[in-house]
Amino acid sequence: MRTPADAARAGIVAMSARRLKAVSDSTMDDILTVGIDVGGTSIRASVVDVDGQVLEMIQAPTPQSARALEDGLDRVVRELVTRHEVSAVGLAVAGFITSDRSSVRFAPHLPWVDAPVGSDLSKRLGLPVVLEHDANAAAFAEHRFGAAAGGRNVVMVAIGTGIGGALLINGELYRGSHGVAPELGHIQVVPGGRQCACGKRGCWERYCSGTALVDTAIELLAADPAASTVLAREVAVDPGSLTGRRIANAAQDGDPLALATIAEFTRWLAVGLAMVGDVYDPDLVVIAGGVASSAPLFLDDAREQYATLLTGAKHRPLARIRSAQLGEAAGMVGAAALARSVVPQDLGGVDGAGTTSAGL
Repeated sequence: MRTPADAARAGIVAMSARRLKAVSDSTMDDILTVGIDVGGTSIRASVVDVDGQVLEMIQAPTPQSARALEDGLDRVVRELVTRHEVSAVGLAVAGFITSDRSSVRFAPHLPWVDAPVGSDLSKRLGLPVVLEHDANAAAFAEHRFGAAAGGRNVVMVAIGTGIGGALLINGELYRGSHGVAPELGHIQVVPGGRQCACGKRGCWERYCSGTALVDTAIELLAADPAASTVLAREVAVDPGSLTGRRIANAAQDGDPLALATIAEFTRWLAVGLAMVGDVYDPDLVVIAGGVASSAPLFLDDAREQYATLLTGAKHRPLARIRSAQLGEAAGMVGAAALARSVVPQDLGGVDGAGTTSAGL
């Protein structure tokens, strides 16, 4: 006997088949896809057109169990396909994705380990589904529609709680041999330095991130306990009030402690960018993530310091370094754009969508 859940699944598959038939009568420019940013606290899903424009976006809390999370993804897509002719789905996930982009190997903030998320969701929805690392999805969006447009060899450095990274070589995403490159945040810049959650010490993100801003400010206060600035007095009254955003705001107001903290952040940003530049020789570096909104505080100085630290800088062109343009929507938009690669070819799909695993 068929359960209500079975009937619902049958309904969505039938509805999806009708939508795919409608798509087959249209052109690739008419095709819409869904991009979903699967975060540790919220799921944000959007319908995106060929130009990267978000037509509708919905948000829901992230469930804490694997089954509930997959049910939640199913629900948000169902809601969107009742109002739009959708032909594929892309998921942006902060974690390790298999090279065929169908499963999550590991996601530190999500209940997935070796989980066939893409294939399972595709069966439930009757739509093609592709997975992508969230930084890769954001970089792809910036390359197609934002700050990285026109770049050939591009590095994205996404700075938030930690550092995420993405790399485009000859305009194509590079994921490495096993689908997990590049882990820029865990380049070791200070051997034996600050403890990192990854188990190592001295990782780049421990000196250049929103979390690192707080740690640096605390260290500066410890070195000069008599410091009397607005920020120092606030911390003395309520140590828990210190956040990366508060430090950035105080720096904009000219607070000496905050400015010193930003200066240290900038120094380590330049050190890491020079390492990245020596290894990849990009023509463009895009700074993304939550910290990017404060770029006027540090980006010009970082460019200058990068130019002094890059090997042979006087004898080679320097990479352009700029801020991302698409903001928090980048992951969704990129996932949706990448989903166009799995639209069936006879319906106007594009093979590959500008991606590569090991540069082949």
